[in-house]
Parts: sequence; structure tokens; C-alpha cells
Amino acid sequence: MRDGLPNWTKPSDWDDAYANGAYIENSGSYVEHWERASERFREEMLTANRAELDLAYGDAQREKLDLFMPEGTPKGLFVFVHGGYWLSFDKSAWSHLAAGPVARGWAVAMPSYTLAPEARISTMTQQVGAAILYAATKVEGPIRIAGHSAGGHLVSRMMCADTPLSKEVQDRLKHVISISGLHDLRPLLNTRMNDGLQLDLAEARAESAALREPLAGVDLTCWVGAEERPEFLRQNQLLANIWTGLGVETDAVEVPYKHHFNVIADLEEADSALTKLATNEVGD
Repeated sequence: MRDGLPNWTKPSDWDDAYANGAYIENSGSYVEHWERASERFREEMLTANRAELDLAYGDAQREKLDLFMPEGTPKGLFVFVHGGYWLSFDKSAWSHLAAGPVARGWAVAMPSYTLAPEARISTMTQQVGAAILYAATKVEGPIRIAGHSAGGHLVSRMMCADTPLSKEVQDRLKHVISISGLHDLRPLLNTRMNDGLQLDLAEARAESAALREPLAGVDLTCWVGAEERPEFLRQNQLLANIWTGLGVETDAVEVPYKHHFNVIADLEEADSALTKLATNEVGD
């Protein structure tokens, strides 16, 4: 630390700086757990007549979302956008993370989007916007959005001044939670994953929330596990720091004992701090 601030060290290997699995014990077991838990949750919600699956919000093959409903009238709409470095996964591995918000009375939408290299990140931004616009026609009330990793980037893009969201939906958007999000994409130009992402400097700049103006009236929480890679801790602080200076109510949270793969698990629990933050009705 220097003058109360962290000392950031330039990585000697940018691929290693963004590598998560190599630094998490039994990392390979997480995907299997997510898929099993998600399948169980979908089956339970379908049995209860509280799930609509594969709703098309666009014409592309992956432009589909799942919608999970609470008992009774929803308090509002919560949207969760999955991660996977814009290169992998779809909505089917994350259904179980709707359990906490649903238990607190919120409808939850979980979209898929077209992955790289088939789509550029700028296209994914537009697709996520379209998914939120569609889900907003299905559920009334306030809107909260959260995303993990690449999804954390995509939800932060929703509260930029050039958001793809309509003015009506912007007015309903109250809070964005970027979990382990990446907000300056320029370092990714130095990684091998960019062979798939095909980012150039112009797009990296245009799609970096930290380099854009934020919407007024939307709160931001940047949420990260304290045991994540240093680059994720830096990126978490970055957006909250910059947007605070632009008038946004922000918070940067580092959760003890959490790493990149288990930092999202608390969304399964209705009474977890993360779920309560995501569904807090204060100010609505």
C-alpha cells in the first residue's frame, strides 16, 4: 500500500493475469455443479408452472432467455447475464442463481447471447440490451441487473450513456451489480483469448464502460471476491472509482474468502448479502 492506496503491478504475463481456473482448487468441478443445480432448479420451476424457457428476444439462434417467476405478483425484474469471457457458456448453466431473487419475490430473466468469434463484443452489448427490453415487456416494476465476469462487463455497458436500452426502461433501471466485471477491455488485446474475441483498439475503447459516460440516476455496485486474481480486483475498483467522479452512487466490494468461481454462489440464497443487495426495494 502507498498512501492508503493499493500498489498495482503490471503483469508480466497478461494471459496469466486473466487466468482463473489455474488458481482455484478443484476448479473443474464447478461447471458440473452449476449444470446439475441449474437443471434441478428448472425442473422445480417448470413443475410449479413458474418458468418460461427459451423465449426468443431476437432472431439469432442464441437470442433466447429463460424467465422464472416468484409466487404472486413480482416486485420487479432482475436480469442476470452470464460470463465465460464472451467465448463460452449459455443461460443453462446459471438457472440456479435465480433461486435467491425469486424467493424474495422478484422475476428473474436469464439470457443467452451470441458468443465470439461468431459475434463481436459490440454485438453482444446490443443483444443483452434487446433481452432486457424484451423481459421488461413481460414484467412490470423496477429493474435490477447483474452479471458475472464478461456478464459484469455487459451489464455495466447497459448503464452507459450510449446504452441500447430505451428511455422507458432506463427510467425503470435502479441498480447495476457488476460481479467480477471487466470494465477496461484494452488489456485483453495483449492476450491469446483475443484470437477469438477479435478486439481491435477502437472496439476495446468503445466497449469499455470505464471509458464511457454513465447514465444518471442508476446506482452501481462493483462486487468481487477478495481471493480473485489481482487484475479482477483492479478492474473492480476502476469503474467504481471513475464513475464516482462522474456523479454516480457507487460501491466497490471485496468479499472475503471468495474467488472467481464461488463469488456468485450467494445468489442461490434468499438471505445472502448479495441477494439482498440485488433485490433491495429502497428508493423504488
